Amino acid sequence: MIRVPIDDDRTFNNPDGFAMVFDRTWKQSAKTVEFAALSIDERIDIVIKQMEDHPFLQTEPEQARQVATFRVRLLNLDNSDQSS
Repeated sequence: MIRVPIDDDRTFNNPDGFAMVFDRTWKQSAKTVEFAALSIDERIDIVIKQMEDHPFLQTEPEQARQVATFRVRLLNLDNSDQSS
């Protein structure tokens, strides 16, 4: 398997490349108190806005949003599973 460094700044025009950047951007944004106070849709909007120069987002905006929504659910980024 070819390993890609975590801090790799390359950008790929495909859903996987978008997902990697989305995850990293979400985690950076999640460090702010303001981000936590927003709805999931508002959080996704903010992260996508920060990524507006990503080639996949520019060429496939609807699919990029679907990938973003899927990532939030898949990785439980909305913290909806807070059972104790």
